[in-house]
Amino acid sequence: MPRIFKQADDELLLRKRHSLSHVLAQVVLEFWPEAQLGIGPPTKDGFYYDFLLPVSLTDRDLKAIETRMREIVKQGYRFSSRVISIEEGKQLFKNQKFKLELIELISSGKLDENASVEQGAVDKLLIYQHSSFIDLCRGPHVESLSEIDENSFCLTKVAGAYWRGDETREMLQRIYGYAFHTQEDLANYVQKIEDAKKYDHKVLGQSLKFFSVCENVGPGLILWLPKGALVRYLIEEKIRQRLFGHGYRFIHTPHIGKSILWETSGHLDNYKENMFPEMIVENDSYFLKPMNCPFHIEIFRTLVQSYRDLPLRLAEFGSVYRYERSGTLHGLTRVRGLTQDDGHIFCSVEQIKSEICSVLNLIIDLLKEFNFNNPQFYLSTRPKDFSVGSDEIWQTSEQSLIDALDDLNLNYYVEEGGGAFYGPKIDVKVSDCFDREWQISTVQLDFNLPVRFGISYTDSDGKKKHPIMIHRALLGSLERFFGLLLENYKGELPFWLSPEQIRLVTVSDKFNQFALELQGKLCPKFRVSIDASAERLSAKIRDAELERVPAIITIGKKEIEERVFPVRLRQTSELKFIKEDELISYFSSFLHN
Repeated sequence: MPRIFKQADDELLLRKRHSLSHVLAQVVLEFWPEAQLGIGPPTKDGFYYDFLLPVSLTDRDLKAIETRMREIVKQGYRFSSRVISIEEGKQLFKNQKFKLELIELISSGKLDENASVEQGAVDKLLIYQHSSFIDLCRGPHVESLSEIDENSFCLTKVAGAYWRGDETREMLQRIYGYAFHTQEDLANYVQKIEDAKKYDHKVLGQSLKFFSVCENVGPGLILWLPKGALVRYLIEEKIRQRLFGHGYRFIHTPHIGKSILWETSGHLDNYKENMFPEMIVENDSYFLKPMNCPFHIEIFRTLVQSYRDLPLRLAEFGSVYRYERSGTLHGLTRVRGLTQDDGHIFCSVEQIKSEICSVLNLIIDLLKEFNFNNPQFYLSTRPKDFSVGSDEIWQTSEQSLIDALDDLNLNYYVEEGGGAFYGPKIDVKVSDCFDREWQISTVQLDFNLPVRFGISYTDSDGKKKHPIMIHRALLGSLERFFGLLLENYKGELPFWLSPEQIRLVTVSDKFNQFALELQGKLCPKFRVSIDASAERLSAKIRDAELERVPAIITIGKKEIEERVFPVRLRQTSELKFIKEDELISYFSSFLHN
């Protein structure tokens, strides 16, 4: 039986990180008593705190703050908490305008102390104190700073952050820090971060000529160069092969649609700020599509009449457009134009479990193709505040997801209340070679859109019923996944995925004709190029290595006479001598790795 996990990080580590954020705020107030405090939560690798300060912080300031933090941690101050009234809180934080604003929001029920969740009106506040520092906070914290290794944390950088994420509000300075249980854990993590910087996909993508971003085209809009476009095609083909075997039907939909689509779907009510502006064409209103879902629903309307037509599995490599703020754009991982390996399954309630099992198997198999062998599964259940659909449908749907996970014997985490208002979901995450976790796949049930669009089928009892809609993305956005692959492979794409698999390098131009003949023999099965330039042999080999070509074959007089060729494998640094008539079978073995 699979094990069910509650979604939670290392509780003690979270407490340590949260406590260090308070120590950080204490030191900043010591150095700049007029500082205004924002919020300071723990993060997945440390902590941060936001400040409005009279100075712009430098690296030297960070070092001084960090040194003082270590001194305070060594003192081993204890944390204590107490409940106070709203009026006491206002008096206690009378010189801290952001804290006063939070108190007003908390007391009116619009915000809790984490500055993120609405709740009912309250008349009490919780504060935490260590040493002389007091903060408005729900905790939790360590009992004593003596639980924290003074060398297990460091400050990393300062970044700008608008107060409460509002671009119209004050720009604060956010100080970030890393924190772990031990100095060794910290050192290992910092080393991984430094290693990851060397293999940033933005740098690799440009140096290997995979993609570019052009100011004349626009930020967040990717130009795929020939090599990158070929790799992307190979990824798509791998997905297509899998989807055809799972009964999917490929479709293609427009890049724009009338506003009625987005009004019906709810995007104009709930997502408009993330959509590109309206276009008026012949007095009709159009929008670039941020999602493919409404188009797939309209195709359902065309194809399905009866329960005998279900399940309907539709797939599309659909390009969508989202207005991401320029400050949030990042290489391939945050763009304005992206292509999703999108799919929608329309089925009956009774078919949910079998369809979910099929999708999960598909995801697992596909991730293995890209060397992600240990995905993590997260089940998100019905939100507590608002949802659509009957209790019966929610219970059946959640149980169908659970049964699918159990049938496949998959361990999973439970994120209580983490589902969308229109249905529960399963998210799939993978870890890369730097131990960074990435969300890749999503399987989302939806009771809402079929009702909003009024689509139905005739069931076996002759009654009209709304289908259940399953949104599923196997790899997510191709752009983001491409960036992940580049970094995870450190630019060394596997043989089957490399845009150029074999390069033939000639000792001199006397052997170019033979190289052409050999290329012709290998090309039906492999992607082969020839470097017939006038460069020295060593320079040709160096160029091929810099371009991450997996295999290099040297061609000279001896090789032609003996029909045995030295094959240099980049990833293993091996040099093997392969007979001409064995080259195809030799390289074929790498296509299955």
